[in-house]
Amino acid sequence: MGTCKTRSSNSKKQVCYISVPAQIINSVSSSSLHSFLDNKSSKKKNTTTSKFFNLRNPKLWSLSLFLLTVLGISLRLSLCLSPFGFNDHESQLQSSDSNVSPKSHLVEISNAKDRSLDTGVEKNETFGGDRSHLNLITSDGNGHGDKNEFWKQPDGLGYKPCLEFSNGYRRESKKIARERRKYLMVVVSGGLNQQKIQIVDAVVIARILGAVLVVPILQINLIWGDESEFSDIFDLEQFKSVLANDVKIVSLLPASKIMTRPSEEGGMPFNASPQWIRSHYLKRFNRDGVLLLRRLDSRLSKDLPTDLQKLRCKVAFEALKFSPWVMEMGKKLAERMRSKGPYIALHLRMEKDVWVRTGCLSGLSSKFDEIVNIERIKRPELLTAKSSMTSNERKLAGLCPLNAKEVTRLLRALGAPRDARIYWAGGEPLGGKEALKPLTSEFPNLYNKYDIALPLELKPFAKRASIMAAIDYIVCKESDVFMASHGGNMGHALQGHRAYEGHKKIITPNKRHMLPYFVNTSMSKTEFEKMIKKLHRQSLGQPELRVSKAGRDVTKYPVPECMCKQATSTI
Repeated sequence: MGTCKTRSSNSKKQVCYISVPAQIINSVSSSSLHSFLDNKSSKKKNTTTSKFFNLRNPKLWSLSLFLLTVLGISLRLSLCLSPFGFNDHESQLQSSDSNVSPKSHLVEISNAKDRSLDTGVEKNETFGGDRSHLNLITSDGNGHGDKNEFWKQPDGLGYKPCLEFSNGYRRESKKIARERRKYLMVVVSGGLNQQKIQIVDAVVIARILGAVLVVPILQINLIWGDESEFSDIFDLEQFKSVLANDVKIVSLLPASKIMTRPSEEGGMPFNASPQWIRSHYLKRFNRDGVLLLRRLDSRLSKDLPTDLQKLRCKVAFEALKFSPWVMEMGKKLAERMRSKGPYIALHLRMEKDVWVRTGCLSGLSSKFDEIVNIERIKRPELLTAKSSMTSNERKLAGLCPLNAKEVTRLLRALGAPRDARIYWAGGEPLGGKEALKPLTSEFPNLYNKYDIALPLELKPFAKRASIMAAIDYIVCKESDVFMASHGGNMGHALQGHRAYEGHKKIITPNKRHMLPYFVNTSMSKTEFEKMIKKLHRQSLGQPELRVSKAGRDVTKYPVPECMCKQATSTI
């Protein structure tokens, strides 16, 4: 604070004083002050110097204190500012503000969020607190950083989405747009990504039959008790508008069909062809007008005519978007993960039911192995793996999920920097936090959606497992690097989606070939890392042609049916 007062009533000159905190004065050494004074004195005559540096000279003190104040403030600012600092509480609250309101019975989601903001939500201390140790090291030192080779994206070889349909397909679309007699109803089951696969196939089946598709019904999951409807999870208007030229979609049966008892058919075989579908269902349509299909999982053939394969991609990657409020939450968490640079997303399949179903053991301890074995004996129908193989044989065959220790060793061998931020998606692992300890000890910046969400931000979604899974999907899709510890529907869906959006890096663990090196204690660390990198050189998200993978889903391998190299004009 500065003050000025007149020296005397007859003088027009004023003397100004600036108050400076003591800690700022103390932070400057006396030698610096003397040096400053000596430099100034050299420019004056000796007589003037002695007069100017009289300790009682108010001009000297005013100038010195002013310069010291400027120096002190500069020092403080340089200590406070950080180019990679997390946003403060105010910016987090601003990013949490929403102008999108949910529909129907999800209105409480928006209301709850607004209430939490109105009452002043505290900053998430786990993720948004003092995290100065997370700063990236951009040099090529031991800490690695954002210039590390690990973050390099694969070469997409010029492949871009191309969904140009044939002339015959477009002519048929005009007939389908006028359809008013045949209505297809479908009930889809399972988790979110399993439901998505069935919805994609439902659209294709409706196209094959030339029928109007009623918005798919989501079966209530008995495990999670999620009662979400289609429009709670997906953007219904987007779904209808994008597919308007492919399949006519209605929200409800017309009044003339409501009293019609649908012909229910649940006997579609696996890998059914378009010819089989037409021969079995068109007669039922002509008789009843409404057909109800259930259990569509893996029923429709993966090898279809090119136009139908393109339609699959169009549904999966362009029409089937998440609802605005789900997208908003997912994007928000992705932005927080990216607030300090690139990040890795992991889909960890370490839940108890996964170990039971795969016939594998978690590698935690004999206590948890016994828990898995008892559950497997109680419910043998859960075991989907070959019962003739031991747990160790399954692991060496690459049929088991990677545990936290194996994920850690793989990431380190591939060059992941220790300070990398990692988002992990998936259910509660068997063994809880203890199961993740090998991962957190090597990569301390490990978060899930609960760590980076503000308090109460996820509460409205607590009983909606499909929406929680959708949020995980969005954050994983937006990541710089993605890896699934054990395939599955989500891993497959993200592999195709990331390819369609530009072949963003995805690590596909080569489990069958790499695990023998994990147990080889004679290898040096350098040899081990060299071999792991060699095994994964072609498994980092580069374009893979589906033609060499007959029977594989085009939504996992969109090249070449749904992606092509754009023709370039030559001069």
